[in-house]
Amino acid sequence: MKIVVIGGTGLIGSQVVSHLEKAGHEAVAASPSSGVNTLTGEGLNEVLTGADVLVDVANSPSFAPDDVLNFFTTATTNLIEAVRATGVGHYVALSVVGSDRSPQSTYLPAKVAQEKLIRESGLPYTVVRATQFFEFLGAIADSATQDGKVHMAPVAFQPIASADVAKAVADAAVAAPVNGAVEVAGPDRSTFDEVIRQALASKGDTREVVTDPKAPYFGQVMNDETIVPIGDYDKGATKLADWLAAHAGK
Repeated sequence: MKIVVIGGTGLIGSQVVSHLEKAGHEAVAASPSSGVNTLTGEGLNEVLTGADVLVDVANSPSFAPDDVLNFFTTATTNLIEAVRATGVGHYVALSVVGSDRSPQSTYLPAKVAQEKLIRESGLPYTVVRATQFFEFLGAIADSATQDGKVHMAPVAFQPIASADVAKAVADAAVAAPVNGAVEVAGPDRSTFDEVIRQALASKGDTREVVTDPKAPYFGQVMNDETIVPIGDYDKGATKLADWLAAHAGK
């Protein structure tokens, strides 16, 4: 199969491309550096011609709310038009678990808008929703730091290794469209504050993590169902403790 991966040079995309190539597929990494721009539409029809599957794992370069919404709605609209024009048979997109339960978020409503455009396009599709990546725990702590202390809510949290997300996306790309969403999360469920404590400790970061039930996550005040799967989901293989040990001090 020929599979075009939008955002194919990024953290997830590069691993998706690797998975697909190892499985014997023709995986094309598409990004602005390769002349493919989803915001302008440049290069989309050319790269998608002859492709069986489109995988979209690109992310907004700016996390300002208006910028994020504009990125995902514009890019997705252009991708839908290009898929229709070239006859690609399966649209796979990466989204986030709990997006539809986070209306106050500065980021996640844009993912809801992206999913809606894909769902209503009439194209065969699969949305893979993942929880937060292990690789981003440090950045999450930084964003929640006030006066040198990290304020985190004691709500259910189930992050996942990016490698396991990439495998889930690659698996979806070579399977039949489900015309719906599948969810994937890490194998361990703990609380947001405790996971961040573990992540900081593994790096020798001495910042105090303050348990604060009202602490928001990118603008969203959370509960135990906000950012974890509800119902059926697939578990990633990588345990948090093992991943932190492998990346200790890095």
